[in-house]
Amino acid sequence: MPFTLLGPCDYREDIRKSRFIALAAPVASAAEAQAFIALHSDASASHNCWAWKVGQHYRFNDDGEPGGTAGRPILAAIEAQDMDHVAVLVIRWYGGIQLGTGGLARAYGGSANKCLQAAPCLELIAREHCRCHCLFAELPLLKARLADLDCLLENQAYDATGAELSLALPAQRVAELQELLAGISRGRSILQRAH
Repeated sequence: MPFTLLGPCDYREDIRKSRFIALAAPVASAAEAQAFIALHSDASASHNCWAWKVGQHYRFNDDGEPGGTAGRPILAAIEAQDMDHVAVLVIRWYGGIQLGTGGLARAYGGSANKCLQAAPCLELIAREHCRCHCLFAELPLLKARLADLDCLLENQAYDATGAELSLALPAQRVAELQELLAGISRGRSILQRAH
């Protein structure tokens, strides 16, 4: 099961007089990943190398370092930690000593790896998106029980009789929620999967 970060984190290291700072953050989309990289890149640095992974989508960039020595090792660190929905930026200030291609790959990948290893993370759970309608009288009881099913209330829209709820929960808990909903509403309310 993949993991993501609970919040932004960083790691700093000096390697043969070059200074490396790895910054990582959870991201929900490619656009959010690129925004994180643009926001935290340092124009005064020698190189701002990065990688991100969101589901099946990923990108990486060597920012002027020899091909395959920075972005790819950062992406490999993300994958080695079984991370997803994560962006990692490694900033380097050149210290005057050449590291060679192997040394660069170890420095960039190692900084990213150490940053991710030290960060608090959270298991990513695949969730089903469902919706249902609840009467006002049923709403407090249903909402009180959602946490027991690891169910997230994503949205609620009120009408004259109650509320239309948009929910997200682990796939294996959908049947339990349907049973709970049927019990609370005496069979009137049905859980529908959102498409």
